[in-house]
Amino acid sequence: MINKVVAGPEEALRGLTDGMTLMLGGFGLCGIPENSIREILRLGVKDLTCISNNAGVDDFGIGLMLQTRQVKKMISSYVGENAEFERQLLSGELEVELIPQGTLAERCRAGGAGIPAFYTPAGYGTEVGEGKESREFNGKMYLLETALHADFAFVKAWKGDTAGNLVFKGTARNFNPMMATAGKITVAEVEELVPAGELDPNQIHTPGIFVQRIYQGQNYEKRIEQRTVRATV
Repeated sequence: MINKVVAGPEEALRGLTDGMTLMLGGFGLCGIPENSIREILRLGVKDLTCISNNAGVDDFGIGLMLQTRQVKKMISSYVGENAEFERQLLSGELEVELIPQGTLAERCRAGGAGIPAFYTPAGYGTEVGEGKESREFNGKMYLLETALHADFAFVKAWKGDTAGNLVFKGTARNFNPMMATAGKITVAEVEELVPAGELDPNQIHTPGIFVQRIYQGQNYEKRIEQRTVRATV
């Protein structure tokens, strides 16, 4: 059995250099690769293109990478919680490609499935469709969207085994599984790392064939982006 375990984020991010394209899994602040992001900050690599559902918040997640000016371009869907992102966008410091959320997920999935492009109705007739090929199917117009790939894909799973098989929990299953398939090097950090054979094969969301490096994460904050509680009576 192939063992894909590395000692930690320092070894997992070996080969990460300036100018690379990264995918970072998670939905909001849920299921983001916190340990890998901290290592990216420590390494100080710059001119990065980051593909992520969102851009974190000002003091957490990808937001920290924006503060240190390590990100050249963001390819995202939802970015409304980050004031620094907004400032850099409006000042022209940051290149931004905004993509409908479902289209972003499917472009990542297509990249992992070897599908170069696909047609979708999302965004037709809006700024999203400017400059893109369109075509009519059964009386409805569709845009041609191309697949996304990355030099590194960083994902965070609930459980993983030494062979790289991954199980995601709850909302973390939104973007992590698709991104795990679309990186030249996929790095998985997990809350619990178990020996190969301990995971129920029927519960595995990402097969180990897609994962090159896996490590046990530590000190997860698991922040809540907007906490809403019911008022006491």
